Amino acid sequence: MHSYRSHTCGALRPEHAGQEVRLAGWVHRKRDHGNLLFVDLRDMYGITQCVVDVSSPIFQQLEGQRPETVVSVTGKVVPRSAETKNDKLPTGGVELIVSAVSVLGDAAVLPMQVAGEQDYSEEMRLSYRFLDLRREKVRDNMLLRSKVIASIRKRMWDAGFVEFQTPILTASSPEGARDFLVPSRIHPGKFYALPQAPQQFKQLLMTSGFDRYFQIAACFRDEDSRADRSPGEFYQLDFEMAFVTQDDVFDTIAPVLSGVFEEFANGREVTKAPFPRITYDDAMAKYGSDKPDLRNPLLITDVTEAFRGSNFGLFAKNIEKGSIVRAIPAPKSADQPRSWFDKLNEWARAEGAGGLGYIQYKDGEAKGPIAKNLDADRIAQIKAITGVADGDCVFFVCDAKNKAAKFAGAVRTKICNELNLLEQNKFKFCWIVDFPMYERNEDTGQIEFSHNPFSMPQGEMDALLNKDPLEIKAFQYDIVCNGVELSSGAIRNHRPEIMYKAFEIAGYTKDDVESRFGGMLNAFKYGAPPHGGSAPGIDRIVMLLADEPNIREVTLFPMNGKAEDLLMQAPNTVSAKQLKELHIKLDLPKEVAKKVEEAPKA
Repeated sequence: MHSYRSHTCGALRPEHAGQEVRLAGWVHRKRDHGNLLFVDLRDMYGITQCVVDVSSPIFQQLEGQRPETVVSVTGKVVPRSAETKNDKLPTGGVELIVSAVSVLGDAAVLPMQVAGEQDYSEEMRLSYRFLDLRREKVRDNMLLRSKVIASIRKRMWDAGFVEFQTPILTASSPEGARDFLVPSRIHPGKFYALPQAPQQFKQLLMTSGFDRYFQIAACFRDEDSRADRSPGEFYQLDFEMAFVTQDDVFDTIAPVLSGVFEEFANGREVTKAPFPRITYDDAMAKYGSDKPDLRNPLLITDVTEAFRGSNFGLFAKNIEKGSIVRAIPAPKSADQPRSWFDKLNEWARAEGAGGLGYIQYKDGEAKGPIAKNLDADRIAQIKAITGVADGDCVFFVCDAKNKAAKFAGAVRTKICNELNLLEQNKFKFCWIVDFPMYERNEDTGQIEFSHNPFSMPQGEMDALLNKDPLEIKAFQYDIVCNGVELSSGAIRNHRPEIMYKAFEIAGYTKDDVESRFGGMLNAFKYGAPPHGGSAPGIDRIVMLLADEPNIREVTLFPMNGKAEDLLMQAPNTVSAKQLKELHIKLDLPKEVAKKVEEAPKA
C-alpha cells in the first residue's frame, strides 16, 4: 500500500466495503459523540467520514488534532446504515473505521475557519488566501477555471489555431492604460514594459505567415480595480486570424464560446451561434449601453418629437437647445405607491440627474405631472411609440444625446431590477458592431480615436479622404454576454498608407506613427495579409459561469482594491543595493519617504 494514500477522499463507494485502504488529507470537522469520534477527512477530491471507537489506542491521538491538520489514516471501509447515509456526499454511503493514523503536518490555531460558510473580510481572506482556497466554494471556482481553460484550448486546437507564447518583457506602449515598467540593469536608464496585451506581437505573427494564432495570455495594466477587472494583471483568450473578414472571425469564435458556456452551463440556457448583431448606434439608442444585457426585456425609445413645442416647458426648451428625450417603459407599474416613484426620483438625483419624470397609463387615463402638461394626441403618440399598455408607466430622460443615452441605460437597468424582470438562468450573447472610428473630445474639441486605433475603417482610404471623421465606422466589434463585455476585437488596419492617414486625422504626424509603432508598421511594408481577431477575457468568462459578482472570486491569488498582494506583501520596498544595480534613485513625496525611512529593514 502507498505510504500516504491508496484512494482519494472522494473515491470510496459501497463497492469498496471490506477493503483495507489508506486516505490522506486535512481534518475538516470533528464530532465527538462520547464513545465514537467522527472525523471528516478532506482533500481536493472530496470528503470521507472516518470513525474511531473510544476503546482504540488512536482515539486520543486523533481527538487531539486541530482542524486542518494533515493526516494519513488507514482502516477498513464499511457501509453506512440506511439511517446514517449522507446523500449530499458522493462518499456518503460508506465510512472508514480507522486503525492507524499518521500526522503529516501540524496545524496552528486557525485565523479563519475552512469548514462552514462564514463570511470573512477581504483583508483576512487575501492575507490567508491559502486557507481561503481550501474552502469548498473558492476551490470549486478555481477548478472550474482550470476546466474552462482546458476546454477553450481544445476547441481552439480543433478550429485549426496554433498556440504561441509572446514576450512578457517588451517595449512601453504610449497608448491605452498605464504600463508596468521594468528597469534594465544592463541598459542604464532604459525600461522594459509588461505587455498590456500581445496586440502588436500577434499582428506580427500574421505578417510572419502563421495563419491562426492563440494563447491564454497574461496582460498587465496599471489601472484601478473594478468588480469585473483585476488590478494589475488579467488573462485573455488572445487570438488572431489571417485572410479573414469580420464574418469569418464571428463564424469561428462564436461556436467556441457558446460551446464552452454550454459545457459548463449546468442547465442554464446559452445563445446558440451565430450570435445576434447589434450596431453600436442601435445599442446606445435601444439599451443605453454598448454592452447591453439582453436578459432585460425593456427597450428604450426616442420620444423627442412628442415633446417638441409642447406645454411641458422643461423638455421643450431643452429640445430647442439640442437635447433629446428617451423613454423607458415600466410594465405593470402604474399601481405602484407614490413612495415608489419618489424613491426613483431620489435615486435619479443621486446619479446626477435633475429627476425622473413619468407618465402612468391607468384606468384608461394618463396620470402624473408630465401628463398634465401634454395634450391627448402627444400622450397617445408616446404610448404608441413605447408600446406600453394600460397599467404601465413610462419614464423619461432629457439631455444631450450621449448623456441621455447613458442615463436612460441606467434607468432601464434600475427599472428592470425594481420590477424583477431580468430573465434568470440564461447566458445571452451578442456582437456589438460598427463602432465609430473617431469621436470628438468634449474638453479639447479635438478628433480622437474612439476605440482601437489599429482598426480598419469601413470604406478604407476612400472613407478617410471623403467622409466626415465622426461619421466613419470601423470594422470593430465587441463580444457581450449578460451585460459584460468579454472582449473587443477588430479587422486590423494592415495597410501603411491607410494607417498614416487614419492617425493623421487623430492629430499624429507620420514621424509620430513611425516612432511609436515602427516595429509593426515596418513589418506591414513587407507584405501583410488582411487579418483580425479578438481577446475574450478568461476571468470574466469564469466569473459568469461561476455566477460570481466579483472577479476576485475566480482568481487564485488576487490583489485587493488597492492593488496590494496581502499574502506576499507586494508591492514592497527593495534594498539600496538593488536600486544601485538598476541605476535608480528614488524621488518620493515627503510623506512617503518618511514612511519608507521608518519601515523596518529586511
